[in-house]
Amino acid sequence: MIEIKNLAYSYRSDHNQADTEEETIAINNLSLSIEKGEFVAILGHNGSGKSTLAKLLNAQIFPTQGDIIIDGLNTKDHDKVWEIREKCSMVFQNPDNQMVATTVEEEVAFGPENLQIKNPELRNRVEESLELVGMQDYKHRSPSQLSGGQKQRVSIAGVLAMQSDYIIFDEPTAMLDPKGRKDVIKIIKKLNQEMGKTIVLITHYMEEAVNADKIIVLNQGDKALEGSAVDVFSQVEKMKKLGLTVPQVTEVAYELKKAGIKIDKMPLTIDQLMEEL
Repeated sequence: MIEIKNLAYSYRSDHNQADTEEETIAINNLSLSIEKGEFVAILGHNGSGKSTLAKLLNAQIFPTQGDIIIDGLNTKDHDKVWEIREKCSMVFQNPDNQMVATTVEEEVAFGPENLQIKNPELRNRVEESLELVGMQDYKHRSPSQLSGGQKQRVSIAGVLAMQSDYIIFDEPTAMLDPKGRKDVIKIIKKLNQEMGKTIVLITHYMEEAVNADKIIVLNQGDKALEGSAVDVFSQVEKMKKLGLTVPQVTEVAYELKKAGIKIDKMPLTIDQLMEEL
């Protein structure tokens, strides 16, 4: 499991027209745990610390204070950094930021090659990962010839080929069209439900967070809300005060309830709303 204990992180930046350094607190005394096999969604407005948390989990940056323990390994232990990154992989918002090879096949092989995985296991991992994300017919193509959604699928295949237990998705659908978004979320759900991968999904699309076992809402680097999708999204007023929305269906139910219509349980999907009505 992942344990986050009293975590704090500050960015240091040079102050304009001055010799002093300015400190910006991105994460502030955050504590939470993520169980193996869980699907956790992290929400929060811009500047709430979501992406900073993702980088800390992947040991791209290290805590200013507190600890992150991943399967008993502390991310501050520099001797264990590669082992931690092998366990806890990351898919970025912009797939172009993690494309390094000239063909899709080579791109997917890049991660496991760096883990010194040899053939035939390497080739098997690449084939299986491409098949899982539906990109096996594109393996000889250049990534530059792919659409945004296809590139994101290749990024996911690269992480799968590393066989990581924990996969962090940092707003993976932000640059995609609705079809691309739908495809990526379908793959994420499959990884969690069928392959038992632990998923940490950072998103600003509330409809994507509905699928999660647990939702954590960050505000100014600390935990503002934590609970199931129903628990969190039922608190419509609190979500609005935090600068966030709720799924459209939940918003409609909330307005209907305010207008006097009896709704016992806040719905998250259209089917649930129809049932309540």
